Amino acid sequence: MTTHTTLHSPAFIAPIRYTNAAEALAQVQAIYQASVSHLRQSFREFVTGTDFKTHVRACYPFVRMQTETVSRLETTSKLSYGFVAGPGMYETTLTRPDLYADYYLEQLTLLLQNHGGELEVGISNQPIPVYFSLLANDPIEGSLTPARRELLRDVFDLPDLTSMDDGIANGTYIAKRGQPEPLSLFTAPRVDYSLQRLRHYTGTAAEMFQNFVLFTNYQFYIDEFVKLGREAMQDPQSPYIAFIEPGNVVTRRVGLATEAIDKLGNPPPRLPQMPAYHLMRADRSGITMVNIGVGPANAKNITDHIAVLRPHAWVMLGHCAGLRNTQQLGDYVLAHAYVREDHVLDEELPLWVPIPALAEIQLALEHAVKDVTECTGADLKRIMRTGTVASTDNRNWELLPDNTPQRRFSQSRAVALDMESATIAANGFRFRVPYGTLLCVSDKPLHGEIKLPGMANHFYSERVAQHLRIGVRAMELLRSSGVEHLHSRKLRSFNEVAFQ
Repeated sequence: MTTHTTLHSPAFIAPIRYTNAAEALAQVQAIYQASVSHLRQSFREFVTGTDFKTHVRACYPFVRMQTETVSRLETTSKLSYGFVAGPGMYETTLTRPDLYADYYLEQLTLLLQNHGGELEVGISNQPIPVYFSLLANDPIEGSLTPARRELLRDVFDLPDLTSMDDGIANGTYIAKRGQPEPLSLFTAPRVDYSLQRLRHYTGTAAEMFQNFVLFTNYQFYIDEFVKLGREAMQDPQSPYIAFIEPGNVVTRRVGLATEAIDKLGNPPPRLPQMPAYHLMRADRSGITMVNIGVGPANAKNITDHIAVLRPHAWVMLGHCAGLRNTQQLGDYVLAHAYVREDHVLDEELPLWVPIPALAEIQLALEHAVKDVTECTGADLKRIMRTGTVASTDNRNWELLPDNTPQRRFSQSRAVALDMESATIAANGFRFRVPYGTLLCVSDKPLHGEIKLPGMANHFYSERVAQHLRIGVRAMELLRSSGVEHLHSRKLRSFNEVAFQ
């Protein structure tokens, strides 16, 4: 980070200590708003030709707490988050307190309830990159001339990747002597970076994302989700208040008035790389569905970014190759273990790390299959198999010589194979987001049953709608059972950060 002796910055706000979480959050909001307003105004002046003699800088707010004891007040002992690991100083930078207001208020409230004491709020020394301060619907940067664009780094702070790594989440970060320990998995610049990426890849703003996320690798599922979403908007009794499509195109539930944000939506000329659709509830506990496309790189990419939204759960719904002779096309596979041959997370999450099945997700998915198919007992076992799912980065694995992949998959007792599920589960484990997988057998390459056109059309028309309804039902079951049961200690490390 470049050091400047003279800076054009907003007025300094001295740190203040609070014993009330709402008051602490209000101060975070005030600091953040002062910082981004300063950057936006300065950037407008720069675009119109103003020459700055000093570097323009504004920094993120921080929240800090210190505790002298390992004991807690035991007010919320059932939760797996909301407390620090031991005595010491803890701190994190914060961003977008408008988007994260409810989340921040919960985390700060839990810290005070569990430890007592005070929360200190002030201005950090972490600069806000000017790009992260700009409004999504005011693309003034597009009018910059090439010459002015070259001067940007001289005048403003741009994204600094050294402040955006995932060392905290990966468990490799070690605070230097005298530095505070982290309160959150993500620093403010890392969060802002992902919020920008989400808009780029999904075609929708971060504000639209809901706390329960479905992933798929086929557009057929999205088509059914769109149909379901539009039908829900015609039902005045629906618990969902809006349906959002790429371009932030908003359809409100019948009987509800439009809002100012609705006018800003505009269908894109072409779909983004990983389009997202959102069935919204007033409390953001609705369902988001993303078509991630094919491959583990896409799966890692999108979950790297959605993780900063701290969703309550994400589940993969997609097609797979059935590896057992007893399986039929259209059978379901509920993953309870994963063979990771996707390779995209080998550096962040070594292969010796087990990815456990999470009981709450497994039960919800199984219950949802029962509800939608109306099958129980032996009939349920006939259409759904629980077992190990292997994920590979080689789409044509069955063509490799010497049958080595087949031998490995057989030794692992895998019952199905795809390219994304293990990645999504592993990144859920890595980022402490509850995860699950329910796949549908669409071919059996080891047994000569491939997707011929007639078979595929029949399969898609019969199974996709049912599979999607199962995924939606599972999310509704998870929501109704209480999210406090989802964030279990299975996903928390020894010295875990306090924020969920």
